[in-house]
Amino acid sequence: MVLDGSPVHPTYGNTTVGDVDMTWSRRNFLAAGCAGVTATWLGGCSGSGMETYDDTARALRAPLPADAKPEDFVRFASLAPNSHNTQPWKFRLGDDAVDILPDLSRSCPVVDPDDHHVFVSLGCAAENLLIAGNARGRPGEVSANPAGKASSIAVALGNGAISDRELCDAIPLRQSTRSDYDGQPLSTEDLRRLGRAAAMPGVETLFITDRAKMDGVLDYVIAGNSVQCDDPAFVEELKDWIRFNPEAALATKDGLFTACSGNPTSPSWLGSLMFDLFFSKESENEKYAGHVNSSAGIVIFVADRDDEEGWINVGRSFQRFALQATALGIRHAHLNMPIEVADIRPEFASWLGIPDRRPDLVIRFGKAPALPMSLRRPIAEVLA
Repeated sequence: MVLDGSPVHPTYGNTTVGDVDMTWSRRNFLAAGCAGVTATWLGGCSGSGMETYDDTARALRAPLPADAKPEDFVRFASLAPNSHNTQPWKFRLGDDAVDILPDLSRSCPVVDPDDHHVFVSLGCAAENLLIAGNARGRPGEVSANPAGKASSIAVALGNGAISDRELCDAIPLRQSTRSDYDGQPLSTEDLRRLGRAAAMPGVETLFITDRAKMDGVLDYVIAGNSVQCDDPAFVEELKDWIRFNPEAALATKDGLFTACSGNPTSPSWLGSLMFDLFFSKESENEKYAGHVNSSAGIVIFVADRDDEEGWINVGRSFQRFALQATALGIRHAHLNMPIEVADIRPEFASWLGIPDRRPDLVIRFGKAPALPMSLRRPIAEVLA
């Protein structure tokens, strides 16, 4: 579905904190007098630290073997997107099957109080696993086992014809690219292919390419981020997951490494200090205006049902969209602020024309160079 028309402006103000996986702006960092800090401090690491980081990221994204084993499928599943890169999942291996379980000890209770993002992330992981199986002649079926907070996903692997090779090849290349894009529209054929890839029973996709309508989405992004930025608990939760240098990222293999968002690296003590001093909704608001204005479009994912099973289906639909985008050289990133603030979400839904439903994901897309890849924890740490 494609939305057109003029924006309706919400009434929550006009300042914003940025996407939950960004830190301060580089301009504010330097304007604060840090331009004279030594290159070593700004780098936050030795050259070998970044080299080790890059080597680790490359090894994690090695091609799927032709004779892939369940552990290989789990490695590809774990490359799925997830909030704050918390990796809130466990995988249980069985005979020709993998169960994916929520790990709620790694959830984000402030930004995601009902674990909505956790189950969307599990859906993304399940789709990666299914696609990897399809590409190696192990076609499977995905089934959700709803049980409230104990819900899980079963992926049964069979034997049969090979499919989804293009999407499988895109799994190690996919990233949430949190930068300005080139501002150019996509072709009608590319938009069709993205829509076809995302098609899944129980999920509707609302594609927005009209500039006035995109400005309307930005208004809600600004409104949501303003509320989040003014919440000390939100800011502290975000900061807890930031890794300010490659050594810190390598130590945990999770969280939000600043270089992956196009931000400078620094020693942890300096990064923490600079975050406290210069993370502001004004600078993030300006950044997000640039992100939306440079994007080719925005897509909203909406499940038919507002429960764990519906959220899992959204994750599966989004992952196929993201992998098809990657295969086409198209980047994407989240703009979830309007759906993360409970008081704003219903008005955003009404503005979208879906007043009785919950928008589940807000994703921008366009073309841009890649940023450094994020890390994932070793397979041994995510097996149940």
